[in-house]
Formats: sequence, C-alpha cells, structure tokens
Amino acid sequence: MKLSVAALSKLPGVWRGGELEQVTQPAVATGHAALDRELPGGGWPTGTLSEVLHDSVGIGEVAFLSGSMMRASEGDRMIGWINPPHLPYAPALAQSGLALSRCLVVRPANREDAFWSAEQSLRSGACGAVLLWLGESNDYALLRRLQMAAGAGRSMAVLFRSTAAERLSTPAHLRVVLEHDAGLLKIRIPKRRGPPLASPISIALGRRSPSALREGGRAPSGGEGKSPVLVPSLRPRAVA
Repeated sequence: MKLSVAALSKLPGVWRGGELEQVTQPAVATGHAALDRELPGGGWPTGTLSEVLHDSVGIGEVAFLSGSMMRASEGDRMIGWINPPHLPYAPALAQSGLALSRCLVVRPANREDAFWSAEQSLRSGACGAVLLWLGESNDYALLRRLQMAAGAGRSMAVLFRSTAAERLSTPAHLRVVLEHDAGLLKIRIPKRRGPPLASPISIALGRRSPSALREGGRAPSGGEGKSPVLVPSLRPRAVA
C-alpha cells in the first residue's frame, strides 16, 4: 500500500527537508534560548555524535556547552574529557555549576588509545557527556563507531575539530562552526537534522566567565573534590 507524504513524515526517523526533525532521543538544553530554538529537540542531542569546529582554543568552544554538561551530569553521571589540549580550568567549571568531582580527564598515550578511551567512555553509560579531542582524522568508519557507542550509552558526544573538517563528510547528526567576534561567539550550523541554518547565531558568554580550557590551568587548592579527576588511558595491551 502506498503511503501519503503526510503519513511518511510521521514515521520514526523521517522528516521533511525544510523542517527540524522531531527527535526521539532526549535533547539537553544548552541554556542559550536562541541556540536551543535552532536545534532539533530543543537542545544538544544525546545518543549520537556531534561536532564543534573552531580554529582557536579558548574562544568559548567549551563554555557555551557548560549548561548542557551540567544537565548531562545529573543522576551522578560523569563528564568525560578525552585528550583535551589543556587541563580543564576548575574555577570556570565550578562557576558554571558543574561539579568538579563529576569530571574525568583522560590523557591517552597515542591516537589509538584516544579512540579506545572515547569509545569505552561513551559505550559504558557512566558518562552523560563525553568531550573528544582526537586530532584530525578523515576515518569515517571510526567516527561511525563513536556515534554507535554514544547511542549505546545514551551519551552526549561532542568531537572538537578544526574548521578544515567542514569540507569532509561526517556521520555526526549535528555540526556547528564557532567564531569569536567582538566579544560574541558566532555559531553557524551547516549540518543538523533539518535545513542548514541560514544566518549565524550570536551569543554572549559573559565577561566574568573564564575560559573552560586554559593553558597551564590549575585547580584551586583547598580540599577534596576541587579539581577534575585526571587518569591515563587504560587500554589493554596484547600479550606476546
């Protein structure tokens, strides 16, 4: 039996190209109303891979996700940081309301360990969100594995890449491009479950909010639970 266009559009995973998808996986509100309105489900997607493209560290690429990370950590879930370029800056995270004891920073020894750590963190279900810095890679199959792991663990997976990756294909359901301009963070959305965003969104992160990533950043002293947990990758090694 042939189905009408209206009937087809009601099927799970099907949506009109000019409309945002009505997502089945829960989304996590970003805390920025203008951005949430442009994201399918009204927030950052979970159970899939998303990409954040930018060319400078510390422009707000992590800070604008702080609201989502705080909500993703509810229910005692961890926030995984896989191979960040700098140590997450504890005062900024604490100011955003994110519990530092819920942050797990993984320092892998090499690229293989980084992918293994990312996949395991996502698939475990222990992490509400996993932030990934895996270097430049055009390996679609590996990115697809990360996407499937995020689905298995119902995690918010965010891969940070340079803007050069915009010309590459990706299995990610969401791709945003960031640029810092005159104190504002400009956000383009070239890929989402729906039409690309025609005009960039500008959001202000606040002058008093320090960067969530800072070179040489250290956690403040003064007691237990005042810094993220830093661990090496524990990928099993083959036995000769």
